[in-house]
Amino acid sequence: MREYASMTMKDIAAEMGVSVATVSRALKDSPRISKELRQKIQQYAREHNFTPNVLAESLRHSRVQPQKLIGVIVPELVHYYFMTILKGIEEEAEAHGYRIVVAQSGERYEHEVRLCQSFYENKVCGIIVSQAKDTQRYEHFQRLIDAGVPLVFYDRICTGVNASRVVVDDYMGAFNAVTHLINTGCRRIAYFGSQLNLEIAKNRFNGYKDALLKHGLPFNEDLTRICDNRADAEMLTPSMFDGDVYPDAFFAVNDDTAIGILYSVKRMGMRVPEDISICGFTNGVRALACDPMLTTVEQRGVMVGEEAASILIGHVEGTIPMDRAEKRIVRTRLILRGTTR
Repeated sequence: MREYASMTMKDIAAEMGVSVATVSRALKDSPRISKELRQKIQQYAREHNFTPNVLAESLRHSRVQPQKLIGVIVPELVHYYFMTILKGIEEEAEAHGYRIVVAQSGERYEHEVRLCQSFYENKVCGIIVSQAKDTQRYEHFQRLIDAGVPLVFYDRICTGVNASRVVVDDYMGAFNAVTHLINTGCRRIAYFGSQLNLEIAKNRFNGYKDALLKHGLPFNEDLTRICDNRADAEMLTPSMFDGDVYPDAFFAVNDDTAIGILYSVKRMGMRVPEDISICGFTNGVRALACDPMLTTVEQRGVMVGEEAASILIGHVEGTIPMDRAEKRIVRTRLILRGTTR
């Protein structure tokens, strides 16, 4: 895949031995930079075919604004949580005169890279993204930043680049959920979660472990599984009861996984919550459609979307400096229903 830009302001700054801000001012012919240095930087930029993100720059500095379009990348559109985030993004964007164009990565790194390239080529004024599960290389994100494209992560953030982000307090959400299970008498709490390459997976797993340790319960690796969807949960749950140590509760990384556990243990003849307590993480519509209704951690997706769009628009319009990585946390809350005591 070709580079987003043949030359970036960061490259020019490194070559000239100045800051990115100095390069930006020189390219705008600012009198704050000496004439000699301005000419030197401008000549170097011309020689190396430097092409800034014209749309974002014009939005920041022009009263006559061109089309205001925000690119949004979603891992999968089928998830309730991502749909609520999109609702928040769209409402906040519309309130400020922006439109959004949405694409899904399908949880595939290569497709995510192509979407970033496509959005750049189509001159969106900024991009809001939740990274795919298998993304472990971040050059495509760094290229966007180097090319001057405002970038905001939500939910699944990329720790490999310095960019703005909006997350929920995954650690405390998990910690409080497991604490509730312990306080209601559960002692052998199983954990079904995602691969730990994702920051949200690490945080929820650490919240689970720390709640056990704080309350004097041992962490047992035999009670944990890599499982983050309903189909796998229905397949794996029976095996949790094959050994000498079996769970009296489950904490799941999302509602779909928790519902898979629920249906599986009920088929095995267990009572919920009398024999087994179950807690999920999302508070989607499916949490209300199962029997009994699901105790879960509410993520407040609409608020996440609103915050992400607000930051992105701030970067585009200049109220939040491009070189400042804004970090916001949306608080979760535990919603108690029928799957816990």
